[in-house]
Amino acid sequence: MLRIIIQAIVFICIILQIAVAEEQKFSLEDAVAMALDNNDALKAFESSVSASKSDIGISRSSLLPHISIEESFVRTDNPTGVFSIKLNQQRFAESDFNLSNLNDPDPVSNFETNFSAEMPILAVQEYLKVKASKKEYQAKSEEYGRQKEVVAFNVIKSYINVQTSKEFVGVAEKALEDAKEQLRIANKRYESDIGLYSDTLRASSAVTEMEQQLVSTRKNLMVAKRELGLLMGLTESIDTYEKETEIPLYESDYYAENSELRKDIKSLELRHESAKTNVEAAGAGFIPKIGLAGNYQLNDKDIPFGSEGNSWLVAGILRWELFNGARREYERAKAKHQTTEIGQMISGLKKKVSLQVYESLLTVEESKKNIELAESSLTLAEEGTRLVQKRYENSLSPFYDLLDVQVNLDRARASLVARKNEFLISVAKLSFESGTILQDIGVEH
Repeated sequence: MLRIIIQAIVFICIILQIAVAEEQKFSLEDAVAMALDNNDALKAFESSVSASKSDIGISRSSLLPHISIEESFVRTDNPTGVFSIKLNQQRFAESDFNLSNLNDPDPVSNFETNFSAEMPILAVQEYLKVKASKKEYQAKSEEYGRQKEVVAFNVIKSYINVQTSKEFVGVAEKALEDAKEQLRIANKRYESDIGLYSDTLRASSAVTEMEQQLVSTRKNLMVAKRELGLLMGLTESIDTYEKETEIPLYESDYYAENSELRKDIKSLELRHESAKTNVEAAGAGFIPKIGLAGNYQLNDKDIPFGSEGNSWLVAGILRWELFNGARREYERAKAKHQTTEIGQMISGLKKKVSLQVYESLLTVEESKKNIELAESSLTLAEEGTRLVQKRYENSLSPFYDLLDVQVNLDRARASLVARKNEFLISVAKLSFESGTILQDIGVEH
């Protein structure tokens, strides 16, 4: 018994906690802004952009001094080795010229420490590679900007979907209300001996069907809220404000002009410039490289990094690779083909974007017209339902006529909600295709 009481208390607490917990509400602008900060896919892409920026440093490192330190140990009785080691240790003596010492010397040990540095002076190919990596980073940044627009568009669609799901719940509740009213009328007529029992059964069936429809629409609303939260980088459901979403609609020239500056187009154009630079870099492989090198050496017979003997060296280097198996020729040919490929991709993308904007403009006009038609259909359906209900109440129409017009009314209500949803999404898609979606909703990021 005690166990049952405890379980009941726990169950009540859970129910109360669920009832008290309120879903967070966001405006469209705030929802998009949060998604741009928290969306997991965007965070991953941001890391990709940062990795691309690191490539600039990797390329630039070829133009900076390379400094190294090396410590080695050797023990040998090789005649020439012994001779040079003693010289480097600065302990070569007159006795070492003795022929027996020269031909059969005693083993010697040496700790050799080398501090070396090399600095490029003329390295055209490396400089061009730095330039190309900068262009690639800029292209990646523009691509990241386009990904932000993709996330914003998905959030807007999800936000509108939540609002539409709410309206569908309202439509289902209204349909259930109407079905219950028809059941009340059918029962009243049956109790007054002027109606059929079959009418009450049909009305009861209609009420059950509308209840099932309401359960489904509420489930869809809960899923839509959770999907919105997921896009915003959250794990909980997110609610929207009751005010209908508004996205400004401009003249067609506004979208056509801005679409030419879309971030994915700019990204490809930057990659095209980078590819041209790679062609130059491949050709620069035929230019000699000039640099400076230096070395400071310590030698000691007993301890590492000892300085029993020391010496230094400074050198100028000219390195000219005359033949490397035709690798440079193939690299330049490859870079030229890649440049042509990207150029064609730019041309194709611009044409595709132009078509997408044109199609989106037509879709917006189509959606506006469909709303007008849906509103007209709803007015007619409401009037038709009202007339048939009056006729049924006066025994001038059978009950199935009332059911038919009610189905038509429910369909008209749902159709109007769907048409409004399609219009809002079509305007958002037009802004997305033209690359103006963030500025159109007033989100600067």
